[in-house]
Amino acid sequence: MPMAAAVLPLPMSRPMSPSLSGPLSLPRKPLPAGLPREWYVAHNRRLKTMRLAIALLDSGVYEPSQAGNRRIRATAELIGVRPPSDITCRMVRALLGYGH
Repeated sequence: MPMAAAVLPLPMSRPMSPSLSGPLSLPRKPLPAGLPREWYVAHNRRLKTMRLAIALLDSGVYEPSQAGNRRIRATAELIGVRPPSDITCRMVRALLGYGH
């Protein structure tokens, strides 16, 4: 009877950036022109929140209580994005809490 292989998280040897497109990435579309600046700020904040939440989930952080600002900012450094603001950290915790 063959043994099942253990699934281990892959180590991140280099920071990931949006310019690195993997085999499953979708083609990027330009953002719509002519919207207020606040729309672009909110849009980019939501994208950063998603990236951070995914990286935290991949690292084993599943509860909002496990994701303090320090851990979220350390994850941001690990994946190669700028340190998030307090608002973005709060959004990451809220997103982690949606699964419950």
